[in-house]
Amino acid sequence: MIILANRYLPIVLTSLTLAATGSHAAVNFEKQILPVLQKKCLDCHSATKVVDGKTKKPKGDLQLDAAWAMLKGAENGPSLVPGNLAKSYMYEVVTLPKDDDMFMPSKGDPMTPEEIKLLKEWIESGADFAGWTGNMEGAPADVAAAAAAKKVVKVREHDVFYQQLSKEVKAAPEAVIAKAKAGGAQISALKLDSPLLRADFLTGVSKCDDEKVAVLLPLKDQLAQLDLGRTVITDGAMKTLAQLTHLTVLDLRQTKITDAGLASLTGLKKLQTLNLYGTEVTDAGLKHLAAIKSLKHVTLFMTKATPEGVKALTTAIPGVQVTLK
Repeated sequence: MIILANRYLPIVLTSLTLAATGSHAAVNFEKQILPVLQKKCLDCHSATKVVDGKTKKPKGDLQLDAAWAMLKGAENGPSLVPGNLAKSYMYEVVTLPKDDDMFMPSKGDPMTPEEIKLLKEWIESGADFAGWTGNMEGAPADVAAAAAAKKVVKVREHDVFYQQLSKEVKAAPEAVIAKAKAGGAQISALKLDSPLLRADFLTGVSKCDDEKVAVLLPLKDQLAQLDLGRTVITDGAMKTLAQLTHLTVLDLRQTKITDAGLASLTGLKKLQTLNLYGTEVTDAGLKHLAAIKSLKHVTLFMTKATPEGVKALTTAIPGVQVTLK
């Protein structure tokens, strides 16, 4: 399936089973994300209200005070697409250069690097609202009805997959994790009680090269999600990534990797999500990806891939969703 960037995903209210907070836990929306939105976003992006006798509407018709409203978005499309940073407008605008006209918040203090990191992790892990619905005033009738009727949290295929994957992995020693952090990586657990880890170099993208990535090798069995977006890695780093046998999510957006580098990833039999946004990848690289039958989501926006190349990929991997443009 090819997904165009301007196509809306269905508006859904999902509840994942991620839980708890802390440096080694999944991001908790109400405790870690909502307070940031309340402090830096909701003054301009809440439902219409009367302030000092005057009607105050949400700026740009965008509400961020409800789960349904974030998923619906406004004129620029959904402000939030769970699991997809490239299409989540609310993440894009807080990471733009501060002199950009679209940078947010337009007034007051910007989000801190740590707040941006939490927002990023929350979106990438599926944007779990954990039962929070927010302001239901103005919500579409079907969404309001679904929220009211929602009583039982259903077990999702996604959760079952990670639960099974966890059984194949032993927890990494704290000393090994500490060494990787000392080498420049940021490490956190997918869930509080899971041995599976995620890693990124968000606080030092310009210093993360092929050699830096090698600090992750001692965690090759535990790493399930890895973000190397905007780093200065090359195809040389792919030899390291090829050894991360339990990798399920890999973000290589805006890096210098090429078609040749993708050939090294064909042995990643657990890989489900691959972000190649803004790279030099062409149809030749997609031929390598065709060997990764576990792929479910591939982002090729702003690459040199063509509709013909994508068609060949979706034929080779039935059901894979590809974002091309």
